[in-house]
Amino acid sequence: FGDGFAFWYTKERMEIGPVFGSKDFFSGLAIIGDTYSNHNTPNHQHPYLSAMVNNGSVSYDHDKDGKHTMLGGCQVQFRNMNHETWIAIRYENDKLTISSDINDKRAWAPCFSTEGVKLPTGYYFGMSATTGDLSDAHDVISVKTYELDTAAGVPKEERPDIEPESEFIAAAPKKQEEDSAPSMSGVKKFFVGLLVVLGILVVVVVGIMMYQKQQENNRKRFY
Repeated sequence: FGDGFAFWYTKERMEIGPVFGSKDFFSGLAIIGDTYSNHNTPNHQHPYLSAMVNNGSVSYDHDKDGKHTMLGGCQVQFRNMNHETWIAIRYENDKLTISSDINDKRAWAPCFSTEGVKLPTGYYFGMSATTGDLSDAHDVISVKTYELDTAAGVPKEERPDIEPESEFIAAAPKKQEEDSAPSMSGVKKFFVGLLVVLGILVVVVVGIMMYQKQQENNRKRFY
């Protein structure tokens, strides 16, 4: 249902675009709650929570649900709950950690964690959402931000001029391999097999008819 929503930490203020309601080729961090499978991938179900870091040079591939650009992700069933659900985004020492509390247990369940994520200071926070032909409603009740404590004697690093960086962006210039063709389902295999068998039967029947016709012509020659 729907398409999904995203939490943003980006260089530019919010601009309307095709990536869950915001612009493509963004610079910064996107945490995406994808509620609809466009790729029909067998690896996971939706809703799916993932992250993407971009320096403005990479496009989000909506048709493949961002498969080639996500830093990590997990299945999070936050749809149709009778209580509030929570997502935690923690960024500390170039390490991004995503957690969730879907079952209202006041305990964080890990989604994924990845290191080597470098984000500038001074970017903008934002939220956006989009929907397709099938609508879906998700309410953002509140957003809470916290400044992590720095150990005594360790200076707080301000770095407004660096480019967003992650392991994926470093490999971005390489040509992404196309997905391999999806394997056929059991139903498709059955019908393909049935067509093959029918084709063989047709060839055999036609061959028998031609043979009988030839034998009949041979007999007529002896009369």
